[in-house]
Order: sequence, then structure tokens, then C-alpha cells
Amino acid sequence: MAATHRIAAGTVIAAVCAASLAGCGTGADHAGEQARDREKAKPAPAPKNVVRLIGDGSTAYTGAQPHLPRPERMKPGERPPQFVVFSWDGAGEDSQKLFSHFRKVAKENDATMTYFLSGVYLLPEEKRDLYRPPQHSPGRSDIGFNDQQGIADTVKQLRLAWLEGNEIGTHFNGHFCGSGGGVGEWSVAEWKDEIAQAKSFVKTWKTNTGMKNTAPLPFDYDKELIGARTPCLEGQENFMKAARALGFRYDTSGVNNQVWPKKKEGLWDLSMQLVPFPGHSFEQLTMDYNFMVNQSGTTTQGDPSKHEMWGDQMRDGLLQGFDRAYEGNRAPLIIGNHFESWNGGTYMRAVEEVVESVCTRSEVRCVSFRQLADWLDAQDPAALAKLRTLGVGEAPKKGWKSFLADGPAPAPKGAPGSPAAKE
Repeated sequence: MAATHRIAAGTVIAAVCAASLAGCGTGADHAGEQARDREKAKPAPAPKNVVRLIGDGSTAYTGAQPHLPRPERMKPGERPPQFVVFSWDGAGEDSQKLFSHFRKVAKENDATMTYFLSGVYLLPEEKRDLYRPPQHSPGRSDIGFNDQQGIADTVKQLRLAWLEGNEIGTHFNGHFCGSGGGVGEWSVAEWKDEIAQAKSFVKTWKTNTGMKNTAPLPFDYDKELIGARTPCLEGQENFMKAARALGFRYDTSGVNNQVWPKKKEGLWDLSMQLVPFPGHSFEQLTMDYNFMVNQSGTTTQGDPSKHEMWGDQMRDGLLQGFDRAYEGNRAPLIIGNHFESWNGGTYMRAVEEVVESVCTRSEVRCVSFRQLADWLDAQDPAALAKLRTLGVGEAPKKGWKSFLADGPAPAPKGAPGSPAAKE
């Protein structure tokens, strides 16, 4: 628009000069002025961070994500970093303000995280019929929908989180578990449809809410979305087939031991893991919900006198899992959570204390799944294969220098992080 105004001004000046030469330069002077006018009429150079709106302006391309470090290949004999991933299922901001709180916790402790957004959290209740879940009637959702304020607050947190280097993944939409149309019964085609709808609600929240003047999400969600966790960890097999065909790069819907990850169905299998459960002989999945079920059952607000102890159990179990990896095989520690105040918020307190305890330690990197996948893609496959020979908590017997002494193969050309091969 500014360039158009300048061109119009130059046209007016030329017309004035044509009408009367008095006061207008001639010859060389006139040519010089014309050159200067042409120079003035050129559009100003585009700023480095151009905001290019996508679709209805709900999302936008703003360039490369800030604070996203480029991964480096390990040198021969180098000890691997200790990666820790904190992730959140169904990420949204409500009256508890837990999304904004943990953004602050992450920033204060040198951490980035992954937020798995539920698409229906950007769909207002009055537009619920726009959601057509597989094997269910239109407008059904086991986690409900949102209101205008909730959507505005969630969009704000998503925007700020991404600009701080965090990842926005997906937890899909209606969160259907169990029999009778649960995600475990969905076909590959139905998973593709669910993913398409999750993307659609993110890409059209302005149209669906009428909040046209609100700032867009600063990313192209078709490119940003590279991984997910399925509801209740069900339906992983068919989801992974759909995800591979859609160019996803990882899945974190499974359960594994604390060992180095490998690819499955062309995706990095970044499953949550089993860690010690203080006071018990069995191990526990690294997720707040599972700790709760093994402490108070499905009652989300159990005996208040036990809340502190239950939170300590989760914190100490995660820290024991961290320590045996940090001192042992250095396998990434994968942790999953929900923005919930179960049992008086004791699990939120536990997670926060783990973040504060581990993320600032030497050689520790608290990262998103995207950053972990980028690092894995940048490594020598032979070195990763060797790391996978180490058992839970097993450090190399002759030390890391000897264990990873072989020179790595040349780094692959191009930036790490190519999507899985499509079917």
C-alpha cells in the first residue's frame, strides 16, 4: 500500500511538471530528478519476518520457528546428551491457567515442551455439529467443546508457546476410548479423516468464532503437525499407518522400557516409558493419569491426607527413572501429562519439581518431540543402533569413549528432519 502511494505521488509530480516547466528541472537535472523519483517509487524491502496469512487468517506463515536449535551429529566417543521430553495431552488454557503456568516454568528452566492440542478446544459449542467423528453422530465429543473465552485464551497460549520454541502436536478431537466406536476400532481411513478435522479446526478457528481481529497462530499447521499421542493410548497400529501416509515423523502412543528409540512403520517410536514406582514392586508409566489410577483409582479427588504422598511418589519415580538413564544408557526420558488438578493438583506439583530438578543439569536437554526427532535424524544410524544394545540403566562397561569410538558416517545432505516415506 505504501509503494502504491509513492507511485501515485510521482505521477502527480510528473503531471504538474508537464503543465508548467517553471520550477521543474530540465536536461541533466531533470533526468536526475526522474531517477530519484523512480528510486522513491520502488517498494520498500520486505521485513525479514513477513506474516503471510493462510486461509481465513487463523494461521500464518511467519518464517522459521524461533529458538529451535539445529541438531549436531555426535563426535566419535562422545557421550550422548540426556534428553527429557515433557508433553501435555489435550493442551488448552482454562480457568486453572496451567498452560500459561508451565510455559513460565519451562522458560525459567531452559526447557521446551510439546503441547498436544485437542482440535475441539478451538471449536465453539454452538458449532459442535461441524465435528463429524468416525463411528459417532455429528457433534459428539467425550471431552466437550469450548466457549469464546476459552478459545481466545488457548489461542494466545499456543501462539506464545510456539514463538518460545515449543511444539504444537495433536491429541485429535473427541477423545473416544474403549468399545462402541472408540479410537481402537478406527480404520486407517477413519484416522485420516480425524486428523484432517483436527487440522481444520485449527485452520478455521477465526471463521468458527467470528474473532476476525485476533492475531493468527504464527505457523502453518499442515507443516507444524508432525506427531501425536492417541487417546487412552489406543488405536496405535492403524493410526501409525495413517500418520506415515500423511508425512508424520513420530508417534508417542505406546509403552516402552527406558531404552533408545527406533523407527516403527517409518515413524520414530517415542513411546512413554516404565519407571520405578516408589513403595511398589512393579514399574509405572511416566504419565500423571497412570500414577493417579494406581493411587486413588478412577476417583480424581481421593483421600486428601494422601495427596502430598501421592505427588511425592510420582516425582520420586520420575527422578529415579531419570537418574538411571543419566548415569546409565542415556536413553531419552519421555513423560506425559494433562492440565488437570487431580488429587488436589499434586501431580502438577510433582512435574514442576522434576522440571526444576533435571532441566538445568549438565548435559541435560529438556526438549520437544520435534527437537528429539531432529537430533535422532541427524545421528549416524550405526551409532544409534549401538545405543539400542544398551539395556535399561546400562552404562557402557568400558566407558563412552570406547563404546562410540568408531568414526561416524558422513552426515546426510540437507537439513535433518525429513518426514516418513509416504505409502
